[in-house]
Amino acid sequence: MVGGMGCLVSRLAAKLAFFPPRPPTYQLQRLEEDSRVVALCSSIPTDDAYLDVRILKTKRGNKIVTFYLRNPYARLTLLYSHGNAADLGQLYDLFVQLKLNLRVNLVGYDYSGYGASTGKPSEYDTYADIEAVYEYLQTEYGTSQEDLILYGQSVGSGPTLHLAARLPRLRGVVLHSAILSGLRVLCQLKVTLCFDIYKNINKITKVKCPVLVIHGTEDDVVNWFHGNGLWELAKDPYEPLWIKGGGHCNLELYPDYIRHLCRFIQEMEKMNTAIRLKKIRQSLPPQKAPLSPNANAEAKSNKRCCKIRCCKIRCCKIRCCRVRFRLKCWGCGRPRCPKFVFCRSCCRRRS
Repeated sequence: MVGGMGCLVSRLAAKLAFFPPRPPTYQLQRLEEDSRVVALCSSIPTDDAYLDVRILKTKRGNKIVTFYLRNPYARLTLLYSHGNAADLGQLYDLFVQLKLNLRVNLVGYDYSGYGASTGKPSEYDTYADIEAVYEYLQTEYGTSQEDLILYGQSVGSGPTLHLAARLPRLRGVVLHSAILSGLRVLCQLKVTLCFDIYKNINKITKVKCPVLVIHGTEDDVVNWFHGNGLWELAKDPYEPLWIKGGGHCNLELYPDYIRHLCRFIQEMEKMNTAIRLKKIRQSLPPQKAPLSPNANAEAKSNKRCCKIRCCKIRCCKIRCCRVRFRLKCWGCGRPRCPKFVFCRSCCRRRS
């Protein structure tokens, strides 16, 4: 009964989490002259030389659409996971502004069931989607995790933290109007239920890189306490941006948004390998020094203050045996070998 109710609640949360635009705001077309894929949309120019449109196949069998916007002056790459009610056609103008202002390469993708991507949206499909995009960045553009910043908006914080928890050398993470978990958007919970979706509250503690949290104080969709909770749980929290009066979908309109985001990107660019390794070492638990080959013998010898082995005795024609005593030294309190007075008539020391 409990399991059935849990599945029902989980499906309900999933339905409330995904609202792909219908119909999609763009379509794909393959050009005959060079077999290049272009996106047909009023806001997307087909002759943009810095835009690469790709179709990737995920491990769950879906085909997703990816936009890669190149910046010739970029040092870092931003992987953007969008919210639950938009697709790439609506986000193209924002992507161009972020690419220019932040001076980064920017890659965005549509979840399964969004835009021209196939399949149906679900929690685990979004995980497979972002993993496919990350593998594509590695193989096609040679992007390493050290040069990658993950950006997750609203529901996009789920796949973002899923991937961030698996990449220990990631450069940084940005959480924009993020959620603690799916069910916590519907009601306040003190514990995480097994059938909850996007359990970001458990994954944020596994992220080792700096985390910037951006949230509006008047967000009526995902309450501000979600962003504040994620910021408090982060291992390496960056100075958060709480936009006073900001809602859920309008934070990009505030000047503080791009200003604070630019400062974060610039500091991530300045962070060299030595600084990052130092932070990783500080987060690791202290390790014990390796023992030397003679460590056990030295430890045993240090337990005796007189450093003399117990003598072997033979009494009344009984075979020699090693006698162990637990007597302690009056001076230091350590176990020691006591002195014996032997009776010449019945006992004698073994020669």
